[in-house]
Amino acid sequence: MTKRKKKSRRWLLLLLVLVFAALLAFLFYKNQNKPKGEEVTTEKVSKRTIYETVSASGRIFPEIEVKISSDVSGEIVELRVEEGDSVVTGQILAKIDPEAYVSSVERGRASLDNMKAQVSISRSQMQNNIAQKEQILANLENAKQIHARNEKLKNDGVISTVEFEQSLSNLRALEANIKAAEAGINSSKESIKAAEFQVKSSEASLKELTTNLNRTTIKAPQSGIISSLSVEQGERVVGTIQMTGTEMMRIANLDAMEVHVEVTENDILKVSTKDSVEIEVDAYVDRVFRGVITEIANSAANTASASTSLNTDQVTNFIVKARIDPSSYRSMSRYPFRPGMSASVDIFTNKSENVISVPIQAVTVRENDEKDIEEVVFLYEADTARMVKVRTGIQDDDYIQVLEGLDDGIEIVSGPYTAVSKVIEEGTELRHKEEKEDKS
Repeated sequence: MTKRKKKSRRWLLLLLVLVFAALLAFLFYKNQNKPKGEEVTTEKVSKRTIYETVSASGRIFPEIEVKISSDVSGEIVELRVEEGDSVVTGQILAKIDPEAYVSSVERGRASLDNMKAQVSISRSQMQNNIAQKEQILANLENAKQIHARNEKLKNDGVISTVEFEQSLSNLRALEANIKAAEAGINSSKESIKAAEFQVKSSEASLKELTTNLNRTTIKAPQSGIISSLSVEQGERVVGTIQMTGTEMMRIANLDAMEVHVEVTENDILKVSTKDSVEIEVDAYVDRVFRGVITEIANSAANTASASTSLNTDQVTNFIVKARIDPSSYRSMSRYPFRPGMSASVDIFTNKSENVISVPIQAVTVRENDEKDIEEVVFLYEADTARMVKVRTGIQDDDYIQVLEGLDDGIEIVSGPYTAVSKVIEEGTELRHKEEKEDKS
């Protein structure tokens, strides 16, 4: 290697050493001038009104919606309404082919007339038996007188024993005829009772047949709107007398609407009837409607499936119903809501006014000396964190009530969440987060 090359190499090594030394000096300088302490945001403790809410989602339904099914089976020969029509109580909605039921009524009426004729025949028979008895009684009275006279004549030796026994035999025969006549009368009475029972049975059958005939005309049980129409004229429907039957239509009262939502088992105990709610309907963006809780289910919505599966990993929900206050949508169209619309609600379950509160993310948990978990808040004092134990109450989406441990006006660490929940401890150095200038 030449002397020139060796000299050039030494200069290169020296240059690298100088660059490395300069880099170390720069890093040392930068580290010395770096702000010390964990960068945090702070907020003053203040008093607020806290609304505790339970959020849930569901769908809108009419408070009253009646399913209309035919009580009798047959073909729909008339359909007088369409979906969306307004109807009033008693209005004819549809008619089922009545011919078979008319024939049944006529047969029932003929059977009733026949039973009534049987009653008349039985009563005539009884009157005949009574007349026969009266005639036999008259003959019996005459036979008694003849036999009494013959008995005296026999004692006097005027008539023979044969004549005496003949009058006695005639008397005994008439007495037997009286008993037979009385038995016939009693039999006629029982026949009348049986015929009258048959009449009542025929009348009941005729009434049932007439009712079935009347049921071929389907009328509205209440006023409202045809919210659903499931059949067309000419279709055959199955009656509900012996089976479930075919649902033909539904009548809903759209003047009174409610929201059905599912609330989890963790929140259901917080909810009470008459709690106020705010309702947001997907179809109406940026509009909030008011309402009130009217009904809370006692059994879970998935009770049927839970009876066959005892898996506790399954989410358990309860149906809660909230009536929508008409005054909150009175300025809109008459029927702004339609059954099945999606909606979400916030149920106001509790309220605390003018209470000490802090941001939710300011409250975290730490282990104490006894290894127990307790809620704490970090105070910002002289660029140092001081840990304070607190007891909390209700909370809303942003703030939580502090029942014990803090006073109004104290500066606390409010964020960031990672620093509060994991990094900061008692005595940790802190510094305020620098706000970035808006370069725009």
